[in-house]
Amino acid sequence: MKYDLINDDLINICKTAPISDLDELCEEIRVFLVEKVSKTGGHLASNLGIVELSVALMRVFDSPRDRIIYDVGHQSYVHKILTGRAAGFDTLRQYKGMSGFPKGRESIHDAYDTGHSSTSVSAAYGMAVARDISGDDYNVIAVIGDGSFTNGTVFEALNNIGDNQTNVITILNDNGMSISRNVGALSKYLNVVRSSQKYDQAKVSVKSALGNVPLLGGPLSRGLRSSKQKIKYSVIGEEGHLIEDLGIKYFGPVDGYDIKQMSEIFKAASEYNGPTLIHVLTTKGKGYEWSEKYPRKFHGIGPFDTQTGQASGNGGLSYSHVFGETLTTLAAKDKKIIAIAAAMGTATGLIPFYEAHTDRYFDVGIAEEHAVVFAAGLAKSGYKPVVAIYSTFLQRSIDYLIEDIALQGLHVVFAVDRAGLVGADGETHHGVFDLSYFSMIPGMTVLAPADGNQLAEMLEFAMGMDGPVAIRYPRGSCAAKHLRLKRFRGSNSVISEGKDVTILAVGAMLDECIAAAEKLRANGIDAGVTNVAVVKPIDSTWSELDTRLVVTVEDNVLRGGFGEGFAAENVNASYKILNIGIPDRFIEHGDIASLRKECGIDADSICTRVMAFLK
Repeated sequence: MKYDLINDDLINICKTAPISDLDELCEEIRVFLVEKVSKTGGHLASNLGIVELSVALMRVFDSPRDRIIYDVGHQSYVHKILTGRAAGFDTLRQYKGMSGFPKGRESIHDAYDTGHSSTSVSAAYGMAVARDISGDDYNVIAVIGDGSFTNGTVFEALNNIGDNQTNVITILNDNGMSISRNVGALSKYLNVVRSSQKYDQAKVSVKSALGNVPLLGGPLSRGLRSSKQKIKYSVIGEEGHLIEDLGIKYFGPVDGYDIKQMSEIFKAASEYNGPTLIHVLTTKGKGYEWSEKYPRKFHGIGPFDTQTGQASGNGGLSYSHVFGETLTTLAAKDKKIIAIAAAMGTATGLIPFYEAHTDRYFDVGIAEEHAVVFAAGLAKSGYKPVVAIYSTFLQRSIDYLIEDIALQGLHVVFAVDRAGLVGADGETHHGVFDLSYFSMIPGMTVLAPADGNQLAEMLEFAMGMDGPVAIRYPRGSCAAKHLRLKRFRGSNSVISEGKDVTILAVGAMLDECIAAAEKLRANGIDAGVTNVAVVKPIDSTWSELDTRLVVTVEDNVLRGGFGEGFAAENVNASYKILNIGIPDRFIEHGDIASLRKECGIDADSICTRVMAFLK
C-alpha cells in the first residue's frame, strides 16, 4: 500500500499529489472500505461509488472553511477517511463507536448533521445566506443523490436559490438509484439529461474539426457558440433545461471517476457568480464485484464475507417479511387493497406484493408526505391503501396524517416499520416518537404486535376496520421467547396476574417484561404481565385492575407515549403508576441490547426500577 490511510495527511495529498497518484489512493480507499465494512456492517455501495468525487472535493475546496454537506450521509464514509477518521472504522456504527453519518461532534469537517434525505440543499442555502449577510467568503456545497432529488423539499430550496441568485454549489451524485430503483418523471428527466453526453461528445468533435479548417475555422467555431443552446436542446429535448430555467447554471453530465475533469468543473463553479448545479454520473457499488452486481443489498448490509459477498449469520424471519407476505395474501382476496412505498419497497417487505399485484403497487420515491396524501385520495375513492414507511421517515408527514387522513376519518392502514430502537443507524433512525405522534391524533387506532404471528393477525384485522389504523413494529427478527399468544381479535392479552405489580408491555417489549416479572417473583414480588397490543384507544377496563402498582413499558419516548396516556386516563385509580420508556434525549447508535440497557427498558433495569419504587 502506498498510503497510510490512518496517519497520512490525506487532505494535503488530495490537494498536491498528481492525478495518477490520486487514482491509486482511490483504489486503496475502496479496499479499506470493503475490509472494514465487512466486519462492522454499514452503507457500502453508496460510498464505493463516490470515492473519486470525494477526493476531487477535497482537492478543490478548503474544508472545513468551505462547508461540504452530504445529503442523508450514507455516502460520508470516504469523507470521514479523508478528514482523519480512518482509525475509527473498527468501531463504525458500534455502541460508543464512530457514527455512520456526519456528526459535528466527531469532526469540524462535518458541516451539518444529516440522516434523513433531501435536506442538504436547504441547509446549504441557509449557510450561504448567513455567509453573505456576515460578509464572509467561502463556498457552500451540497452533495445530493438522484434518489433524494425526488423529494419536493429540494425544489423548494432550488426555487429560492435560483430566485435570489445565491452562490450555492449543488453536486448531483447521479447513480441511477436510491435504495430501491428510482421512480417517477424526475428519474426519467435525469435519464434524458444523461444522454446529453452525446451532445458534449459531438460538440468536442465538431470544434476540433473546425479548428483544422484554414481561415474559416475560427469564424465558424465562434458562430457555432452563439447557437449552442438551440443545438443542445435539439439533442436532449425540452426537458433538458429544467435546472437552468430555475436560474441555476448547469454543468454536466460529468464523469464521476475522472478526478481531473471534476476538479476543473468544481473550480469553475466556485468562480461562477451565481448558483450552480454539477451533474456527476457515478455507479453505485463501484470497484467491488458483489456490490456492483447487487447495489441494493450492499446499500446497507451487516457483516459479510468479502470473497462471496454473503452476509454473516441469519436473523431469522423478520417483521417486514411477515408484513409483506401477509399483505400479498390478503390482497389476493381483496382487490381493493393497494400497497404504497416511499423508496423502501424492498426494505419494507413489499417485493412479493409487487410481483403478485404489480398494478396495485406504487412506489412514490422519497416523498413520504405525498405518499400519505396519495393514500387519502385512494381511500376517499373506496380503496384500502396500506402505506409502508419507516417510523422515523413517517415523522415528515404528521400534518398530513392529521389534516388529510384523520380529519376525514379515512380508512388508511399505516405499516410503521422500524419502530422503537433500530440499532446501528442511531438517533436519526430510531423510531421512538411514533406512539406519541399517532396517539395525539383523534380517531387513530394504534396497534403494536409482540411477534410475527400477531402482526399477521393484526394486519388482517386492520383491513376490516374503519378509520385510520397504525401498526407499529420493530426492525429484525419477529421470533419470540414467549408462548403463542391467543389470536388477535382487537384486544389485549393477560399473560399472568400480579397482586403487587402488573406490567403493561407494549408490543415487542413483551419478552423483556416477562423476564422482568420472573426476576421480581424471584425476589418475592407477585408480578403479572399484560400484552398491550392495542395502544390506542386505551382499554377502559384497566381502571379496575386489582394490583398495588401498574408499570407501563414501551420503546417510545415517555412524553406523549402510551404510559403518559395511560396515567392521564387512570389518574384516580387505586393503584400507583410507574412509566418506563425512552428518556427525554436522543439515543446514539449501538446494538439493541446495549441501547435498551442504557435507556432502562431491559429486563434487569425494569426489575430494579420496580423494586426501588415499591421500597
